Amino acid sequence: MSDAPPRKSDATKAAILGAAREQFARHGYQGATIRAIAGAAAIDPAMVMRYFGNKEQLFAAAAEFDLQLPDLSALPRAEVGAALVAHFLQRWEADDSLMALLRSAIANEAAAERMRRLFATQVAPAIAGLVDEPRAGVAARAGLVATQMLGLALCRYLLKLPPVVALSRAEAARRIGPTLQAYLFEPR
Repeated sequence: MSDAPPRKSDATKAAILGAAREQFARHGYQGATIRAIAGAAAIDPAMVMRYFGNKEQLFAAAAEFDLQLPDLSALPRAEVGAALVAHFLQRWEADDSLMALLRSAIANEAAAERMRRLFATQVAPAIAGLVDEPRAGVAARAGLVATQMLGLALCRYLLKLPPVVALSRAEAARRIGPTLQAYLFEPR
């Protein structure tokens, strides 16, 4: 492990990614511009292109997201649905990149594909550890979980529906958790 100070290029790249996440989260893929991202990062727009090539490649880098799902198999089965809701809410509120991805996925096919891949590569494997089903069954359960979590995020963070925004995380987990619980464990 090196004790060398971070290179200036690393700091510039990090500033660009931070600005891009904020701009994509606020304006979506269509509304975010390279010029606005560069302005927010306090650099020349040519530097954005130098590091990332184009807007699509910048979006791909900015929309990398790790859900950091807990080991669901370590939880009592009756608590999994509520734990998932609470975890998703915490992740939505902790990182702009998932909001950028959701806002952009509505109008951009590449962003929609990233969202689909997120659920296929992170949520489905976590569910596979809970149920003894073929891949198609696990994928169906992950898709149903996605309907609830993406719908909740849309209503709470983008549409800002007052009754949904007013719910505490604990209340949202208590009320929506049983739906996830059914999607995860009820026979198909």
